[in-house]
Amino acid sequence: MTDRRRINGPAAATIPPVYLDDVVEEQKATRLIRSRPSDALRKLYLKTGVTPSASGSAYLEIETTFKSGVSGLKLSCSVHGPRSLPKSAPFSPHIILSAHVKYASFATKQRRGYIRDSSERDLSVHLETALRGAIIADRWPKSGVDIVVSIIEGDQDRGEAAGTGDETWDIMNVLSGCVTVASAALADAGIDCVDTVAGGVSALVVDEAGAESVVMDPVPSEHGKIMAACCVAYLPTRDEVTNLWFKGNLEVSDAQWYTELVQKGIQASRSANRVLVQCLNDTVKLRG
Repeated sequence: MTDRRRINGPAAATIPPVYLDDVVEEQKATRLIRSRPSDALRKLYLKTGVTPSASGSAYLEIETTFKSGVSGLKLSCSVHGPRSLPKSAPFSPHIILSAHVKYASFATKQRRGYIRDSSERDLSVHLETALRGAIIADRWPKSGVDIVVSIIEGDQDRGEAAGTGDETWDIMNVLSGCVTVASAALADAGIDCVDTVAGGVSALVVDEAGAESVVMDPVPSEHGKIMAACCVAYLPTRDEVTNLWFKGNLEVSDAQWYTELVQKGIQASRSANRVLVQCLNDTVKLRG
């Protein structure tokens, strides 16, 4: 029996039809414009201590682009622990790390469900791998820590039709932000780490003339075509990569593109790490 008193909204965002040719041509032209240099990142806002009930928390927001309808990335992370494992759990000489990444139902143009899908599980696995290389795990034997990242708003162009393929590249920026905000939350919780880990993204793009180039912090709505993308979780002081995620179709013989993508990803993570360190320094000064 159906509920006649409940009116469900559309599954995805709806856009009113536009019949003006000039407006359509203007939207196509603005898609291929990148106002930033190829090695410049969008502005980041990072703040810790946003969730008082958690052991540590952080909030990350990335600047939106000049194009209307393109939302910036907004992430919230909370850390619960370290806390002792239940007595029924087997003994572990190191801390048990658990990462959970979930989109809010309104975070993307395609409405998300309440149960995690495959993309969210992939993000959780990569985030856990990136953080595992930074935490000093043997400091807390038989203990566990839960890291929960909520994606409040995804880095997507809501004006584009669903199924255009931009979601494949947007998820790389999401993982980069998850690594950075989780690292800030771990530091806010007082969990010892060997270094502050930050995420960076680089992509191989093709412009209108067919020229290929590698850019940092790519936004799919600003480029005509993205051939490949690379997300790097990097420890700057130790000069170590804790996680590397590559997506795209490149020939095996194009080794120079692989190398340049990783180098640009490391450079992007270094820039994000400077914001992370400055945020932690400001937090220490406020707490006295």
